[in-house]
Amino acid sequence: MFVCSCFGVTEEQVRKHAESGACTPRQIASACKAGTDCGGCVRRIQALLGRGACPRRESADRGAPALTGAAAARTGEDRQGAPVALPDAA
Repeated sequence: MFVCSCFGVTEEQVRKHAESGACTPRQIASACKAGTDCGGCVRRIQALLGRGACPRRESADRGAPALTGAAAARTGEDRQGAPVALPDAA
């Protein structure tokens, strides 16, 4: 089933991105653009992430980093999904 009709993103694609470490709607948007056009799918993405589509959420809920190292640097977000400054590429 389609989650984002603007970019043709399916539930399965959102789940795969979540399994790869995208645990917030902003991270999903960075991975596949879902939620960046009309915004009508953002609540659906939130619902999918809240239903266990993100296996890293459990460790984050226990206080462990959800993303570390290069994965965290690529997202430009901290564990709570807040934006962080990325270093300039050399």
